[in-house]
Amino acid sequence: MNASCEAMASSLPLLLLVLCSLSVAQCQLRLFNLRATGLPSDLLGTTDGYVKVFCGADTLGKTSVRNDNANPWWEEEFTYFKAQENEVMRLEVHDSDLLFDDLLGVCQRQLKLGTYEHDCYLEKGGTLHYTYTFG
Repeated sequence: MNASCEAMASSLPLLLLVLCSLSVAQCQLRLFNLRATGLPSDLLGTTDGYVKVFCGADTLGKTSVRNDNANPWWEEEFTYFKAQENEVMRLEVHDSDLLFDDLLGVCQRQLKLGTYEHDCYLEKGGTLHYTYTFG
């Protein structure tokens, strides 16, 4: 084996390690199909619901507010390119009010590779349904 072939052969494991770490770093999270059923009413009427989305320590954003709707559906999709396997995705369902917003419940899930549909039962009543793809 000549010197250039030996140098290439010895750097191959390093190259594979770099490529593997890049594929882990580039995992994409896509959260979509957010909808709720049976959100509770309060003294001010039917829930004005919205969802805040977090992945690890990062805030991914929030949906629009669906006024006077116990069974809202949100069109927003959330995409995050820095997600890592087993990182926790957190969804907070809120009721928008004039003075302060009520937290209706929190849904948390450790990310796994693949596509999943989940139902999350909220502490103050109702269910959040969502789908995510991670990979």
